[in-house]
Amino acid sequence: MPLRAKVASSVSRTAAALSRAAGRGDGSVIGGWIGLKIDPDLLAHLAAGRAIALVSGTNGKTTTTRLTAAAVGVLGRVATNSFGANMPTGHTSALAKAGTTPYAVLEVDEHYLAQVLEATEPHVVALLNLSRDQLDRAKEVAMMAQLWRAALVRHPSVRVVANADDPMVVWAATPPALRSNQVEPPAVTWFSAGQRWHDDSWVCPECGSPIERMSDQWWCTGCPLRRPEPQWVVEDDGVVDPAGDWHKVVLQLPGRVNLGNAATALAVAAEFGVRPTDAVSRLGGVASVAGRYAQVVRDGRTVRLLLAKNPASWLEAFDMADMAPTLLSINARDPDGLDTSWLFDVDFAPLRGRQVLITGDRAYDLAVRLDVNGVPFQHVRTFADAVANVPPGRLEVIANYTAFQDIRAELDRVN
Repeated sequence: MPLRAKVASSVSRTAAALSRAAGRGDGSVIGGWIGLKIDPDLLAHLAAGRAIALVSGTNGKTTTTRLTAAAVGVLGRVATNSFGANMPTGHTSALAKAGTTPYAVLEVDEHYLAQVLEATEPHVVALLNLSRDQLDRAKEVAMMAQLWRAALVRHPSVRVVANADDPMVVWAATPPALRSNQVEPPAVTWFSAGQRWHDDSWVCPECGSPIERMSDQWWCTGCPLRRPEPQWVVEDDGVVDPAGDWHKVVLQLPGRVNLGNAATALAVAAEFGVRPTDAVSRLGGVASVAGRYAQVVRDGRTVRLLLAKNPASWLEAFDMADMAPTLLSINARDPDGLDTSWLFDVDFAPLRGRQVLITGDRAYDLAVRLDVNGVPFQHVRTFADAVANVPPGRLEVIANYTAFQDIRAELDRVN
């Protein structure tokens, strides 16, 4: 690297280490922020010479990145932003901290995918899903798909691993060749993990016609856009690879959605030449991801943390949670989005029949929503109050982003 980049990288590592030592966080943002101030091209310099995978989507990015890093680890050391700092500052900090590695697997915020593609020149990009999120400041879903599509057109050599079950992702991943210079669209490997949330993809992004669904198939009623045939498929408790071989997947992570994340990880690792038979056993070593799914014993209660930040992820969280006392926590700070109207897109009926407690900055908004859904609840001021108000045994905690981090901090920043 140029001297300026070397200095910037060194300062980045030092700043991150000081942040961790001071208890101000894991240093995954501040280090990159300072490094980029010294050298705005630092991310590109750090990425050079590595085979890189980028993982992006509305939901599941952090978990899929962690699983993919484990799978690619079959080949050697992997740099990754394992704590979920998924903007260029986080990528810069992660690569600087890792030092020289042959591989990197980076989670990327969907808004920043085009910028990070430009800086890192990845070998493969994984596109997971697109749904509504942070309504007051995030782009509308079809607009995000259009940004992805335009970014991939500019990088025709990148391999794409994409979700065949999400019409928005399929449309974004298969842009037409540019007539002006005959650039071919990227090569795409399709995976199928299922898509339970359909409410952001009833209208075709290509022509505006309705999208019809039957079983696991979907198609546009007005143009040729339809579900492609996937090469990687979740089947029972395993994954079928492109050769038709079935691989049993044993995870410590709950829910069928994580089987889909595992299928994605195996598909991405295969783009680096990793055989699924070599990678699948490594996936079971992932127990929690930046606090997600972590289980902690507190005062005789086994507390499990689940992150849910938008309607699609709440649907999956209800599928993962056991029939046990459940604490819901909602904030509306800047990282969450200030608009809580999305709560009315979530069906809270699966919570009926269990003890439900609510807390957080916007607990009263949640209270109104639960009342409309006919779900009895108890309001508590703090996480400690919630623990005190449930019997010994399991306590499920489902929280949006900053509420999740608040509770994680009370549990000593469990990872």
